[in-house]
Amino acid sequence: MALQDLTPQLRTRLSRMERAVGWFVLLATALLLFGFGYYIYTRAQTKGWFKIKVPFYTFTDRATGLKEGDPVQLMGFDVGQITRITSQPPEDYEHNVYVEFEIKEPYYGYLWTEGSRARVTSADFLGKRQLEVTKGTGGHATYAFNPLQELTLEQARTMLEPQRWKFAQDIFDSATNAIARAQTFISQKSLDAIAARGLSHFQALDTALERKKITAVWNQPQHRYETYGRTNKFWLPSEESPAVTERLEKLVGQIEAALPNFLILTNQINIVLSNSANMTSNFNAVALGARPAVSNLDFITAQLKHSGALGEWLLPTNFNTKLDAAFDGANLLLTNANTNLANLNLANLNLAIINLANITSNLNAQVQANSNLLTGISSTVMDADTFIQGLKRHWLLRSAFKTNNAPAPPPKRR
Repeated sequence: MALQDLTPQLRTRLSRMERAVGWFVLLATALLLFGFGYYIYTRAQTKGWFKIKVPFYTFTDRATGLKEGDPVQLMGFDVGQITRITSQPPEDYEHNVYVEFEIKEPYYGYLWTEGSRARVTSADFLGKRQLEVTKGTGGHATYAFNPLQELTLEQARTMLEPQRWKFAQDIFDSATNAIARAQTFISQKSLDAIAARGLSHFQALDTALERKKITAVWNQPQHRYETYGRTNKFWLPSEESPAVTERLEKLVGQIEAALPNFLILTNQINIVLSNSANMTSNFNAVALGARPAVSNLDFITAQLKHSGALGEWLLPTNFNTKLDAAFDGANLLLTNANTNLANLNLANLNLAIINLANITSNLNAQVQANSNLLTGISSTVMDADTFIQGLKRHWLLRSAFKTNNAPAPPPKRR
């Protein structure tokens, strides 16, 4: 039925329904587009599409267990992914496999020129390996996001502003002594040192401006930052460990090499066990042969117990009684002798000691009572000596004290 055949009321209702369906379709389309956009946005945040990614590369001996798209770890976190794996040209004798990877922000700030390494380690027991980077310990940041400029000394002195310009290179006055370090603020003292060094220009970073993309990369051999051009990526030294399958193959080879020796050892063990079995069987035969001798010995020892046996012949029954009586007599004799000796000697010795003590005590009392006693005795002895010497010189008694001073006769001649 044509539309013009409808009544005005039906045509009005139909137009209203068409407008409602149109608005519904438009709203559903808008919700669908909004949901799809939100999914894309969350997916981009999860994958880090809006974050800055910094490229690095390293070299490995083999690409076993690695593939493009694998995550890169730092301190246990997934901080990037491998972007390229390829072999080196045949004329490169030092490196085999080229591995390029990206580190997203803010984790690239952990990688410095000193201490950062790219480690290839085993991830499972099926030969899978993973790439892991280590945190730097010193040096300089691998990449810079500030504008890189070359300044002369005159420009640096005129545009010198504190806390803005930094050196973009290491400047040495000799082989080891640095007068300026990269990423340190420029000062008048450092400019004077550079002028004394004889340099007219140097590289500098403007810290007042920070870009959302890489502006400079560190050149390790030249000790300075250079402009980043997507081809001069920073190289990280690699530390590679063999895959688990290679370790298992090596272990299997060692087991195969040791297996003949193990079989020889088992054969020797079998020989020892068979010899032990033969020895035990021989011991059994010896034990069976020794049973009559043991029975006879048991019979002999039983005969030594009853009256009239060999034991009583060697040691009579009254032997112990006689021996005890002899010991008692000897003990009594020693006791009496000890008593007599004690009564005789100790009593006399005690009396003599008492008398000597009385004498010495009396002498001590006399000396204490008369302190001039010893002085008088000494004076008496000296006076007696003087008297005797005077008698020797008297003319009447001189001849009594004459000594024979005649010379000895000469020896006879033969």
